[in-house]
Amino acid sequence: MKKLLLVSLLIIGMVSSMSLAGVGKPNVILIMADDVSWEAFGCYGAEDYKTPNIDKMAASGIRFAHCYSTPLCSPSRVKIMTGKYNFRNYTHFGYLNPKEKTFGNMMKQAGYATVIGGKWQLNGLSNANVFKDNQDNMRPRKAGFDEHCLWQLTKTKGQGGERFWNPCLETNGKITTPADNKGKYGPDIISDYLCDFIERKKNEPFFVYYPMVLVHDPFLPTPDSIDVKPKVKGKKAVNKADKQKKNFVAMVAYMDKIVGKIIKKVDEIGQLDNTIILFTADNGTNVRITSRWNGQDIKGGKGGMKDMGTHVPFVAYWKGHTPKGVVFDEPIDFTDFYTTLAGAAGIKPGKGDPIDGRSFLPQLNGEKGNPRKWVLNHYNPYWGKKFKVGQFARDSKFKLYNDGRLYNVPADLQENNAIEKAQQSKQAAASRKMLQAILDKCPPAPKTPGGRTDKVRPVYPDTPNLHEQGD
Repeated sequence: MKKLLLVSLLIIGMVSSMSLAGVGKPNVILIMADDVSWEAFGCYGAEDYKTPNIDKMAASGIRFAHCYSTPLCSPSRVKIMTGKYNFRNYTHFGYLNPKEKTFGNMMKQAGYATVIGGKWQLNGLSNANVFKDNQDNMRPRKAGFDEHCLWQLTKTKGQGGERFWNPCLETNGKITTPADNKGKYGPDIISDYLCDFIERKKNEPFFVYYPMVLVHDPFLPTPDSIDVKPKVKGKKAVNKADKQKKNFVAMVAYMDKIVGKIIKKVDEIGQLDNTIILFTADNGTNVRITSRWNGQDIKGGKGGMKDMGTHVPFVAYWKGHTPKGVVFDEPIDFTDFYTTLAGAAGIKPGKGDPIDGRSFLPQLNGEKGNPRKWVLNHYNPYWGKKFKVGQFARDSKFKLYNDGRLYNVPADLQENNAIEKAQQSKQAAASRKMLQAILDKCPPAPKTPGGRTDKVRPVYPDTPNLHEQGD
């Protein structure tokens, strides 16, 4: 009897230890808005928009003042999901090579329940003549996600319809058509699905990746701004600039509302102090939108390499861990997210994991960590010749292009005044030296605008770790 009791106690002790070990593995929710930059958020100085939920996140957590994506959606999505600079693995607009390991694969291997909801656009639909397997509706599962609720997985806009009103969505292999979703709003369907996932997985570690469909064009009324519903009238895209801006403002507000909805759900299940919530965006605001920010007009810079195209919001909140109301000035690169998630999951990166990112997990815990001093952008969207291509490295202040142009970006957002070497300050000279050392170790910069039919699409997967060239 005593022996049986001893064995029982040992088993109970082992289970308790395993449970305690599980407590240290936080849930992670990564939200990435579509086509909206820093000038549209109150906590960054916006004057035309109200974003109370994201502003509250910033006040309760960390606002990163210098987070950088690429100028366009597809290269940003490939970069953040794989943790690699685009010169290693980006070859086609709207395509993620299914052989690439993503943070979904990594988190699933670490024991997380995983889900992706929102915009996919990574099957290669824009290059149907090249990718014959683009109708593979289980591609998200191959990328490590147990479940998905997505727009533009196997259907283009022309084949399935838009993402907002009456959307065509694909959920775990099942398509719901515009007729099925008549009168429904896509962002509501997707966010409801994610909230349901969070509820179902509340007793195990979960990873939610939410690449939102908001606030990409077409600029349409939301459920909170539409005059008449559920009739079609009032839901069609508008052409006049003032009406486009009015709808865009409403879409930003609704995006913020959904962020609040996600946070509320996490709070309801009692997991707020065990959940890292990250909010960012994939690239700059649409060029048709001009916004008032800190006393000046900012025209959206999507597709371009200036600050308006590559500088994105990033706010992090982890109740009981993130210091309150801190502004972090060191730069954050999109490659850093994979490495940070690995740290949160207790994974030590090994063979097959990316080497380009640097973890900001210590900063989320209020520690100094080992922040990077620079970010890199290697840009060829392979979308169309209207976009300029190139390469730059930058720190929080100075930006150096591969052709030698150096700008003090905070003082020259439009990059009108390149700093000549003979006139540069000691600080500018030091930044130039550091950034040039990075560029010197990079693969060749793209020279001509890439299109969908380009025959040559060079990648350089074996490039050494650039952190070894510059801290």
